[in-house]
Amino acid sequence: MSTPRERIPRDIWILIASSFLVAVGFGLIVPVLPQFARSFGVGATAASVVVSAFAFFRLVAAPAGGRLVARLGERPVYLTGLLLVSGSTAATGFAQSYTQLLVFRGLGGVGSTMFTVSALAMIVRLAPPAIRGRVSAAWASTFLVGAILGPVLGGLLGGFGLRVPFLVYAAMLLLAAVVVATFIPAAGRPDADDGSVLPPLTAREALHDSAYRAGLASAFANGWSNFGVRNAILPLFAASVVSDEPWVAGTALAVFAAGNATGLTAAGRLTDRWGRRPFVLLGLAVSGVATALTGWASGLGVLLALSVVAGAGAGTLNPAQQAAMADVVGRERSGGPALAAYSMAQDAGAIVGPVLAGLLVDHGSYPLAFVVTGAVTLLAMPPWLVARETLSR
Repeated sequence: MSTPRERIPRDIWILIASSFLVAVGFGLIVPVLPQFARSFGVGATAASVVVSAFAFFRLVAAPAGGRLVARLGERPVYLTGLLLVSGSTAATGFAQSYTQLLVFRGLGGVGSTMFTVSALAMIVRLAPPAIRGRVSAAWASTFLVGAILGPVLGGLLGGFGLRVPFLVYAAMLLLAAVVVATFIPAAGRPDADDGSVLPPLTAREALHDSAYRAGLASAFANGWSNFGVRNAILPLFAASVVSDEPWVAGTALAVFAAGNATGLTAAGRLTDRWGRRPFVLLGLAVSGVATALTGWASGLGVLLALSVVAGAGAGTLNPAQQAAMADVVGRERSGGPALAAYSMAQDAGAIVGPVLAGLLVDHGSYPLAFVVTGAVTLLAMPPWLVARETLSR
């Protein structure tokens, strides 16, 4: 099968541009949020709760977000989510107490899951089946670039005051909402051949598909390892074992992102040619083994090498995994509820993973925490070994 030459549709490029604004804006507040929380006189634990509150409310709001997408359509829910996060972020910038800060960040988590689930549903509906992997890679790359640029800009803006990055992020979200509202037209719900409205794909119905079940497993493992443990435990490990210089942990995360970009670029195109399962399995294997070995890195060179390999594995996994979920849902019906459950699986891993890894560090060792994290990733492979290949030849 020849490499697809079909172009990415204009509406998807608009979504990608909007996602880039969201990602950069989110990155703006990452360096200053813990410090801002502590400015209210709370300890490190309470400051961490503010970070976790966002992820927790994303998780609990996901089912409602999926139902709203099924009932109202992707575009209205996407815009509402952007506006809700924009308003709550601006309110966070003006918070006068720790309690207000916690409430506003929680509301931001609700809005975040609304635009995340609806954006994924729009990508599924708008992406031509022949280039779903390439579309998924392009969309994921915006978050990757945003995650790199955002913290750098946020650190600079924080020099003008800890509240400034929140206000700039709120403005960027408003801009993203204006872009989508202006350039992406409203769309009706998908119809069947006879003109009747097709029902949304529920998570219960999707669970009958072996590829969807495997996707939930790999999403949980990916959230646990690459969104959770790597961001929460790796900086502590680098400071404790390799060097307490802050740039060491930052460099390890940066080379992980570089490896991620390499994996995204290659797998995004090849998964549309050779299938989803081979790249999901390859990504899980590479990421799992490299993560498991990270706990034994005794020097900077080894840590950086393992980080770039783990990043390449994660980058290989993500576009193939997301393209497979798009194949399961298809373009003929709303996938809001099924995609919300998929998003929940990843968020659950990102919440549970760092907590359990932290306990393993406190009561065991860093190598034990990384071995368990790598094992969780590798345990997501068996469901994919027996799952169907979703790419239509």
